[in-house]
Amino acid sequence: MVKIDLKKSPELKQLYQASAKAIVELDVPAFNYLMVDGQGDPNASPGYAQAVEALFTVSYTAKFMLKKGPQAIDYAVMPLEGLWWADDMAAFSTNDRARWEWTMMIMQPEFVTKDVLAEAMEQVRQKKALPAIERLRVARFTEGVCAQLLHIGPFTEEGPSIERLHAYIDERSGRSGKHHEIYLSDIRRADPKNWKTIIRQPMLQSGPKRPV
Repeated sequence: MVKIDLKKSPELKQLYQASAKAIVELDVPAFNYLMVDGQGDPNASPGYAQAVEALFTVSYTAKFMLKKGPQAIDYAVMPLEGLWWADDMAAFSTNDRARWEWTMMIMQPEFVTKDVLAEAMEQVRQKKALPAIERLRVARFTEGVCAQLLHIGPFTEEGPSIERLHAYIDERSGRSGKHHEIYLSDIRRADPKNWKTIIRQPMLQSGPKRPV
């Protein structure tokens, strides 16, 4: 049985690999995601930790269902991703984390259907009491043309990378959509100075620039 790592596939390689030196534009197609929404400081909110636990538990349950089932597909679970925003975006510049809104999510391969995920969630319900399990949803999400770069280091030091990305976009078209982060490192094991995070921002395609 061959293990599939979609991050390295020709179709997805450019989406899950980025450079810390060069900002790259790319067209991000629609994918199916397992998602959970929340609000508040990710470092202090129990809801955030519960959301991440539920996402990974269900994603890995689905993985082992398919590996042991008649399809006999073994694949690597995709990395955690996050969409971040606030009603007043000044909450980010002032670090008012209580006002942060977020959607945490894990992309699901096409062969991981809604029925598979529904069964995986039911198996998790029977085995574990996860507070966020009922908040999970499956949705198709697309961003279109985006710019992205790689940030290396702690999340608290992302500011210059984000500013650089925003400046690049604002010079060309303007920003659209939500701030998007893709977490490539296992922060439980890696040294914070080596954490790798893809920072992605959708770009306006036509019309006037959005005020910033």
